[in-house]
Amino acid sequence: MTVTHIVSFGFNRGTPPDAVKKLCDELLALKDNCIHTATQKPYLLSLKGGRDMSIEGFQSGHTHVFVSEFASEAERNYYVREDPVHRAFVQKYILSSDSIVEKAFVVDFVAGQFEER
Repeated sequence: MTVTHIVSFGFNRGTPPDAVKKLCDELLALKDNCIHTATQKPYLLSLKGGRDMSIEGFQSGHTHVFVSEFASEAERNYYVREDPVHRAFVQKYILSSDSIVEKAFVVDFVAGQFEER
């Protein structure tokens, strides 16, 4: 059961474009830099992202979106709760007092699963 993990960001007004690019580059690098301790190998099945281009107008200030896939809920849980590289990224870019991120939104799902778990 593949778990899809979606993250979107809105950045603080006046954030320099090079700072946004650095965050995006570091986030995309997580695909290769996150190594599972059990296998000593990268475990994200895929990771892609880009700048919002929707014409619908419901972005609520979110400008950049990233989509990753994990082979299982256990691997997604490891990524979120334990992976030291991911946790360092979150601390640096999301939780730090000087974060450039104004807002973040995260949702996960399994394709075709609509009932509450």
